[in-house]
Amino acid sequence: MKPISLAGILLVVLGALALAYQGFNYTHRETVLDVGPIHATADLQKHLPLPPIVGGLALMGGVFLLFAGTRQKS
Repeated sequence: MKPISLAGILLVVLGALALAYQGFNYTHRETVLDVGPIHATADLQKHLPLPPIVGGLALMGGVFLLFAGTRQKS
């Protein structure tokens, strides 16, 4: 399989995932209290949104690369 086709498949999958989930969550550990031997931390859940345009562009770019890979001479 050609590298351009593999890149196209990867972009199609990532674009579809970006459209389906529209962002991702991550956990951030923050120190709340640090006094001598006493340490307290808090886990904060954060959400990083991805605009749908990013997923759409990745999906369209992947489809373009797939078509370009099939039309390219080997």
